[in-house]
Amino acid sequence: MIEIKDLTKTYTVGGQVSKVVDHVSFKLAKGEIVSIIGHSGSGKTTLLSLIGGLTKPDSGSVIIGGKDIWAMDDAGLSGFRNRMLSFIFQFSSLIPTLTAFENVVLPAAFGDYKEEITGYAKELLDTVGLGDKMNSFPSQLSGGQQRRIAIARAFINRPEIILADEPTGDLDEETEAEIMALFKNMNREREVTFLLVTHSSELAGQAGRQLRMSSGLVSAA
Repeated sequence: MIEIKDLTKTYTVGGQVSKVVDHVSFKLAKGEIVSIIGHSGSGKTTLLSLIGGLTKPDSGSVIIGGKDIWAMDDAGLSGFRNRMLSFIFQFSSLIPTLTAFENVVLPAAFGDYKEEITGYAKELLDTVGLGDKMNSFPSQLSGGQQRRIAIARAFINRPEIILADEPTGDLDEETEAEIMALFKNMNREREVTFLLVTHSSELAGQAGRQLRMSSGLVSAA
């Protein structure tokens, strides 16, 4: 489903050239859960951004479902991203003036979806164990509950791929385990492909396959 070919990204800071992603190549099959572990600054977040179509690579290609996403124009890439994949960012990034329910349905406003969004949003909130919190605002929820809302939001457009950047980075071990269980449930029931980047060896070890990133390079863990 996803094929990364010779992906490279460099940045120049203070006259110094840094190769953040260095000729990275690997594949993910449909329905896989793959983790990439590495220390802060190893290039994990940049790699995820390149794969998700948010940051343009200097060279290489990202092929998803047989399509090279970086060969698309901006409109095509935006539409493809909205249909095919979703992000779970390191922080929940909920809009404080919206309820849990409103935060979940918000991404659907950017797509042309015929299915009944309201019912699906309620189903997702039930799935993450927060069906009774749909009218609560982020300030009324714990950090773990806010993260669950962000996870539910990531599924509202029925993506085939979830890209998760340190999805449990600020959570305790118990909550981390609960969220990983949610990912596995979504993977099993909805056949969603997951690519997780993390510095947690515990979280990475629960994926079906583990990769390691160091100094812009990716290898088998």
